[in-house]
Amino acid sequence: MKPLFVFEMANNHMGDLAHGVATIRALREACEGFDGDFDFAFKLQYRDLDTFIHRSMRGRMDVKYIKRFEETRLSDEAFRTLVAEMRTQGFRTVCTPFDEASVDRIEAHGIDTIKIASCSFGDWPLMERIAASDKPVIASTATATLEEIDNVVSFFLHRGKDLTLMHCVAEYPTADEALQVNQIELLRARYPDCRIGYSTHESPDNTVAVMMALAKGATVFEKHVVLPTERYAANAYSADPGQIRAWLAAARQARAICGSQERYIPSESERSSLHALRRGVFAVAHIPAGAEIDTAAIEFAFPPSEGQLTANDWSKYTRFTANAAIAAGQPVRREDVTVQHLRGRVMEAVTAVKALLKAGNIVVPGKSDLELSHHYGMERFDEVGLTMVTVVNREYCKKLLVMLPGQTHPEQYHEKKEETFVVLHGELRLWLDGVEQLAGAGEVITVNRGVRHKFHTATGVVFEEISSTHLKDDSYYTDPAIGQNPRRKTLLTYWM
Repeated sequence: MKPLFVFEMANNHMGDLAHGVATIRALREACEGFDGDFDFAFKLQYRDLDTFIHRSMRGRMDVKYIKRFEETRLSDEAFRTLVAEMRTQGFRTVCTPFDEASVDRIEAHGIDTIKIASCSFGDWPLMERIAASDKPVIASTATATLEEIDNVVSFFLHRGKDLTLMHCVAEYPTADEALQVNQIELLRARYPDCRIGYSTHESPDNTVAVMMALAKGATVFEKHVVLPTERYAANAYSADPGQIRAWLAAARQARAICGSQERYIPSESERSSLHALRRGVFAVAHIPAGAEIDTAAIEFAFPPSEGQLTANDWSKYTRFTANAAIAAGQPVRREDVTVQHLRGRVMEAVTAVKALLKAGNIVVPGKSDLELSHHYGMERFDEVGLTMVTVVNREYCKKLLVMLPGQTHPEQYHEKKEETFVVLHGELRLWLDGVEQLAGAGEVITVNRGVRHKFHTATGVVFEEISSTHLKDDSYYTDPAIGQNPRRKTLLTYWM
């Protein structure tokens, strides 16, 4: 979605239809060349002056705003002409109504979007009428409390309205120290279902604020505009076409600097420059073709050569197999190895284990270590494997053992450790010295020292192991290939 820039004419048409049309055309020229970057809208203000101003105050030229409104009065036909000119110039149309009758006029004129001014934010009779209209809503939030904004957002979103909230400071002009641009981030975080924008009243020469607002995540921008002439002077907060063009150029520059909101794709030159600073992988011993490359067979040293593996490629989740023999002292090149990435598979397994623990309402103490036993490799973990969560391992030991549906744990025995298993969730089929038995939740099984034991579960199971101290060299598998596999375990601490 491209950022939307809304040009607020307000009463700067000066009650002069020709001047209003000239202003729209001048702003169209100011936007030339920016259409690929931004969308544009022009905004009017409607007041039904014969009812908006109280009868006792009509005609009072000594009251600032009454004088301004009365002197810039336009007919319904004149407003229709301005709306038509906006469309001719390719602008979307927006209008701020200050009374219910003006909403009727907005509908009659076919204006695209209704804008709620900050002074009308919380004018519930007016907002009820606006909500009844089938149009998107933009609302400025100057002086509103979070509770008031909460109420207005709830009001419109529960009615299915397309709502944009505008951070706004109602000081004309707004000094830099009063701009409060951080409010954009607050609104974005608090109201994720609303588009967030920035309605600006700073000095029209200020181009920094729009850059900061865009960087903070605003995607709708509103600014008062004016076309100064010998007859009509500019005020202190409305921008002329030249200032608008500079404002848009600053926004485009900020957008380019901010870049993508997705993770960026680095350039080849950036990749190359970083690769040149990394440590390369070098063989320290002869690596025969077909061998899985062990850490003991390599070293990391600077500088790397083009196409060489680096230390950044090496991890406990990655396996490298030599496609051809690699001599000691030579770089290990990408083209010389087959790579197997295990991180995704490990994360899938951890997710499945967590789901089974949750299904069994099993409480796991924080920072418990998790161990995936993949006896024949992660590629066969769904078939042969087990997950152990070590709760405590002192003179006594407690673990939570998790097996996913369809998993088997191969036969093993212990010479020093005695174990007692308590099934907490699911069903466990086990063999003790070849004798099969089935255990469900709540059942207790004791495995004496030296007893060969094997497990399988069809449903998925969580069972508790209570034992004497667990020793790393006290597990003996009847299949010697398992004991000869140095990478049959993956250990994780931060997995919860």
